[in-house]
Amino acid sequence: MTRGLTIGEFAQLTHLSVRTLRRYHDSGLLEPERVDPVSGYRYYTSAQIPPAQVIHRLRELDVPLAEVRQILDTEDAGTRAELVAGHLRRLEAELDRTRTAVASLRQLLSPSTPPEVALRSEPARVVAGITDVVEQDDVLAWYSEAMAELDAAVVGHERLGPPGGHYANELFSDGRGHVLVYRPVADPPERGRVRPVELPAAELATVVHHGAHDDIDVTYGRLGAWVVDNTLGVDGPVRETYLVTPADTPETSAWRTELAWPVFRLAP
Repeated sequence: MTRGLTIGEFAQLTHLSVRTLRRYHDSGLLEPERVDPVSGYRYYTSAQIPPAQVIHRLRELDVPLAEVRQILDTEDAGTRAELVAGHLRRLEAELDRTRTAVASLRQLLSPSTPPEVALRSEPARVVAGITDVVEQDDVLAWYSEAMAELDAAVVGHERLGPPGGHYANELFSDGRGHVLVYRPVADPPERGRVRPVELPAAELATVVHHGAHDDIDVTYGRLGAWVVDNTLGVDGPVRETYLVTPADTPETSAWRTELAWPVFRLAP
C-alpha cells in the first residue's frame, strides 16, 4: 500500500489549510483516501486534487457547504453547471446591490448639489387606475402586474400624460397600505381591475429623481427635508410620476421619476 499524500502535502498542493481539510473530513465533504488506524494520520491521493480545487474555487465564491456538496454529488454536467450558474447569478445581484449601496453612501457623505424642489398646483382629474392594499415587500411585483393590466386596458385611448402611482403612508410605516397606479387617458375605461379614479386637486412639493430607484430614498429624504425647512405639512399619500421609464429606454441614467408630496402651510 502506498503512503499517499499527507494532509500537509495535500494542503500545499490544493491551497486548502490543514484546518480546513480536517473540517471538510469531519463534515464528509472531502474525506481522505485512508486514515492510519494507529497514528490517525490522514492520507490523500493525487486523484483527490481536482475535486479539492473545485471545492476551493466554490468556497472562494461563497457557495455554502451544503451547495458545494450538492454540486460535487451531481453527476450530470448540465445540472452541475446550472447549480453553479444559479449561485453566480445570486452573487451578481448581490454585487449590484453592494455597488448601489456604496454609490448612495458616497452621495450621502459627500452630497452633490441638492435637487431642485418646486411647488405647483395640481388640478383634479380622472385617470384609469388600479388600486389595492399591498404588502410593502410585494409592491414591485404588484406594480408590474397592475401596470401590464392597465396598459392592456387603455389600448386605443388617447394618452394624456405619463403614468404614476400613489403610495399611502401606512405602506411605509406599517408595511401594508393602499397603492394606486394609473395612466391619464381620455375616457378612462372600466375593465377587469381597471376603473376610472379621481385624483384630487393638491398643492405639491415636487422633485425629480434621476436614474434607477435603488437610491430613491436619498431623493425622498431631501424632499422631506425641504418640506420641513419650509414649514410645510404633508397632506396625503406620496405621489410618483414616471416621466422616463425602462419601457422608454434601457439606459438607467436616463430614467426620471417625479416625487411629489401634497403639502399645506403650517399655522404660525
